[in-house]
Amino acid sequence: MNKRLKTDPLEELEKMPNSRTIERKMLIKRLFPKTKLFEIGKKLNLPYFHEFRSRWDINDDKAALEIASSTSDPQLAEIFETFQPREWEVFRGQYYTFENGKLQFEGSWKKIQAAIAQTKKKYGKNCAAILKCLTELGKGCNQKTIMQALPENADPSPILSDLEKRKVIVTSYRSKELQEWAILEETSPIIQLELENTTNDFKRDGTLSTTVAKADPVRQERQLIEKMDEALNNHLRDLLKHRAHETAIFGRAFSISHLAKYLKNLFGPVLYFDSLLSITQQYGLADVEIVHAQGSAGLRTGWNLSLFGEPGTGKSFSVRDLILGKPESKIQPHGIPGRNRYAGGMTPARFIRIGQAYTGKVFNFIIPEFNDWFKYKGMVEPLKLAMERGEIKYETHREVVGPYRFDSFFSVNYNVAAFNKGYEVTIQDPNFSAIEDRMLCRLHRLTKERFVEIAESQMRLAFGEVDIEEGAQQIRDHLLLVYAAETGHPFVQNRFPVKPVMLTPQTQKILMEARKAILEEIPQDVVRFSARLEDRAIRFAGAASLLGYFQSNLDYIPLSEEALKYAMQLYVEEASVRSREEFLPESVLSKLAFD
Repeated sequence: MNKRLKTDPLEELEKMPNSRTIERKMLIKRLFPKTKLFEIGKKLNLPYFHEFRSRWDINDDKAALEIASSTSDPQLAEIFETFQPREWEVFRGQYYTFENGKLQFEGSWKKIQAAIAQTKKKYGKNCAAILKCLTELGKGCNQKTIMQALPENADPSPILSDLEKRKVIVTSYRSKELQEWAILEETSPIIQLELENTTNDFKRDGTLSTTVAKADPVRQERQLIEKMDEALNNHLRDLLKHRAHETAIFGRAFSISHLAKYLKNLFGPVLYFDSLLSITQQYGLADVEIVHAQGSAGLRTGWNLSLFGEPGTGKSFSVRDLILGKPESKIQPHGIPGRNRYAGGMTPARFIRIGQAYTGKVFNFIIPEFNDWFKYKGMVEPLKLAMERGEIKYETHREVVGPYRFDSFFSVNYNVAAFNKGYEVTIQDPNFSAIEDRMLCRLHRLTKERFVEIAESQMRLAFGEVDIEEGAQQIRDHLLLVYAAETGHPFVQNRFPVKPVMLTPQTQKILMEARKAILEEIPQDVVRFSARLEDRAIRFAGAASLLGYFQSNLDYIPLSEEALKYAMQLYVEEASVRSREEFLPESVLSKLAFD
């Protein structure tokens, strides 16, 4: 009798996104602008495109998926003949290749595998180090950044030249002064597979051994954690030696309102709020206990952040660039040094394995393209456990992962199709709402006001009209010193005490008023959001109150009134979005007398 084999969960997670439909979607999105996608969808008479009057209203990610799901290869060839693609673009997938303006119905992965093997043989471990650096850091890696991944005095130039000549990597930016390299999205899975399946054991002369084995990802991650710990300690030493007194003085007047004013001056009255969330989340990483007069409230200041919406609305900037910094764009880092793990290009299977290296540690995982993790089956349950700081375990016939408890947090962004009211998630997993329910979420629409602010902000930075170096340094120093104090770092243990955040009687009063006002505005008897939303609002307020660490000599930090107002604004606005915008946030906030 034939028996159906049980699916190996970890093997499911490791499957590459190699379906023709997924790759066709990536190809179509890369090669055609939104206006052409609209024309193609109309010509194919696809129902999705009938919902929109204007070509500008469609979501290009969703539109590309609809076209990819409804076309065969012969139809795809006809589309490329009828609608002129972007001839300058390059695509090197498993099934499709586009170069020199021509579409080929054969993949590039085998050629890339051979090219990596040849380049490794020639340059040894330095080649693997460069590919690993490009994979982990994402787009826009310049030579200076890449050199940090190599031994001292190693020259990456010939390796980069060879990898580009062999079509493993591409130049993503070039000017007279600067060149940057990147790995194409569609080639990332095969390159990661080559890196994971090749041992780090090299011969003494630096060339690659012929031994093939699985690298130990947990050991590698622990080495990375050691480097991140060292980075934090080095920054903290420098701060305590040169700027500790000035930072404490700065902290006496600093608050969530001062941070908001600083960000508004940089980015405008709409864009600033996303950056406010990201920086406030950094304060929350100290994971300070929130208490009340009778004892523990069972809450801490750490929380997960999600910015979601249409492409091009500034999500990646707030989640990634502002926190990690982007020197080539004159963006200084505002996040805690050594406490943000960039996970761009990481597969979810690798995340589940390396997560055990973070047991007992609080880091922030920055995932700029969260959509990609849900191309793999079975990701909702482990991620849900991770966000609940629960126990993760996987047992298969060939290995056991865990059990371990994941103690860190996430900053993510993902694309959705946003409408005048409500939105549609482009992630196909129907259980994804369980993930959204465990994050503090912020919806982005590309309104005219947001578009203008993004354009003007880019121009101010490009023309040197904005200098954020001094402000970024002060905020980052304050953040680092508060983090060190609240985590009991040995460098500051005898100078700055650990202070819990104290809930005030006003906290419960305002929360109940906000809840009542929201429920009164919802027309039907069904509530579309869970009580976790209130939990996240209080955690945000607790994290925002940590900005006032140096404002008093009390052995606790009162939950500030202004932090609570920002928290209630978040609560009301997210409740509106989750309720498919059946009520206007402004009507509730006006009842609460909030601006």
